[in-house]
Amino acid sequence: MIQNKLVNSIQETIQKNWEHPAFTNYQKDTITFQEVAQRIQWMHFLFKELGIKKGDKVAVIGRNLNNWAVTYLGAITYGAVIVPILPDFNSSDIHHIVTHSESKLLFATENIFNKIDDDKMKKLMGIISLGEFEPLCSSCDKLNKAVEKANKKSKEIALSKDHLNFADPKEDDIAVLSYTSGTSGFSKGVMLPFKSLYSNVKIGFDYIDLRPQDKVVSFLPLAHVFGCLFEFLTEFCCGCHVVFLSRVPTPQIITKAFRDVQPKLICLVPLIMEKIYKKRILPVLESRRVKLMLKIPLLEKKIYKKIRSSLIETFGGKFIEVIIGGAALNKEVEDFLKKIEFPFTVGYGMTECGPLISYSPTQKFRSHSCGEVVDRMQVRIDSEDPYKVVGEIQVKGDNVMKGYYKNPEATAEAMTEDGWLRTGDLGVIDTDNTIYIRGRSKNMLLGPSGQNIYPEEIEAALNNMPFVQESIVTDDKDHKLIALIYPDYEACDAEGLNKDEIQQALDKDKQIINKSLPAYMKVSRIILFPEEFKKTPKRNIKRYLYTNLYRE
Repeated sequence: MIQNKLVNSIQETIQKNWEHPAFTNYQKDTITFQEVAQRIQWMHFLFKELGIKKGDKVAVIGRNLNNWAVTYLGAITYGAVIVPILPDFNSSDIHHIVTHSESKLLFATENIFNKIDDDKMKKLMGIISLGEFEPLCSSCDKLNKAVEKANKKSKEIALSKDHLNFADPKEDDIAVLSYTSGTSGFSKGVMLPFKSLYSNVKIGFDYIDLRPQDKVVSFLPLAHVFGCLFEFLTEFCCGCHVVFLSRVPTPQIITKAFRDVQPKLICLVPLIMEKIYKKRILPVLESRRVKLMLKIPLLEKKIYKKIRSSLIETFGGKFIEVIIGGAALNKEVEDFLKKIEFPFTVGYGMTECGPLISYSPTQKFRSHSCGEVVDRMQVRIDSEDPYKVVGEIQVKGDNVMKGYYKNPEATAEAMTEDGWLRTGDLGVIDTDNTIYIRGRSKNMLLGPSGQNIYPEEIEAALNNMPFVQESIVTDDKDHKLIALIYPDYEACDAEGLNKDEIQQALDKDKQIINKSLPAYMKVSRIILFPEEFKKTPKRNIKRYLYTNLYRE
């Protein structure tokens, strides 16, 4: 028996569900657990032919697809380290991550292959298509031969479900190297060991009633641990049928997929739920007729029951709960969902914990909390009274990363002297170990599909613009990114620019910067500030004074 709990779970689910559907590309092809195993075997043959060893890095980039999942499983069951890369990253970001991670092989979709330069990734043996698992670089003779040999071996060697040849890495070995960003000055490769992944999967085993052949829709980016662990890996280990939505997940596309698939579990970032509330529910509640009816108790109950039924149908009608994570849920939206008894819960986590820190099933979820501290994790609040006085949330346990890859300084900064991970989030905790977040000391924003946006990256580019003294990037009430800019008035005066001309010059430069950024990081507008931003004694901008100005 394989001792590694995660690899053992992958092996067992394949054996138990051999003939059942495992993955489907939405409205396209489906593969069974047996076919997943056959593709994993082919991948292991390929790795051996290329001389890839346990612990070597294998990168994957593309939208949610059957073969993305197969590549992930193939790497970790071989004992290699998988390096997921967001498909929204630009070419230089991809080059940097592949190079920094020292990846030996890259799996990519053809559209992404067309925007990268393999000459800028010198240590790479080659690039494989996520479509048909074929070489994408014609000059890679060694790769071409290795693929041919792997194909031949796969045909010659019959695969039996009782004799799967998977590696047995140690629980502390690195399984995933997850980059929090693409830009070299900001990127940090989070080293997640097998025990972190399994600890998160086991939370699914213990608390979520997922059963073989239950369906789920995977639309959150697989390159992020939230989507990867709770829309794919946990479900696969439970024997579920995962349907991958590879298109850009607008609320319209997502809800259509939910109606078609009727998933058993749904994971969302707050933005999607808030958009549905704002566009579908709020107009109904604000109509004059409904407002009058809500004043009559019996009619109020009927209206809320009808809205609840409609919302449940929107999500396919067969789910056990909606798990919302990645950022704070709007209080008005949360209160309304509670009022109509909609089955939802809010969890809390971070990439460095693979991701879960806290979660409670719907029936135990307390309003405005983010759930109870999960098993195998400890939480403390860095304050004189953790139950009343807000302090930094610090964590310890199986879920926590082993550090940042090739970055001991960042690792040391993230940890306390006695070994606790600093989350950078502020909150309190009650006697039942339920966490209440009161603020974010980190500056991270959340993109429309759950992408992490670090405003410092964009600010670094803005501050290099000719007429910018300093800047703050935040978001508005529609979750669009805006740049608050204090101009370099001395440089503007030297050029004889008035206010309108300054705005025009900055808007022109904004277009240039946006071309170098992923779509979810593009700045929608620039707002000029007449005076310098207020600073701390250390001359850091008091960001909290400005970040909420345009969210109301």
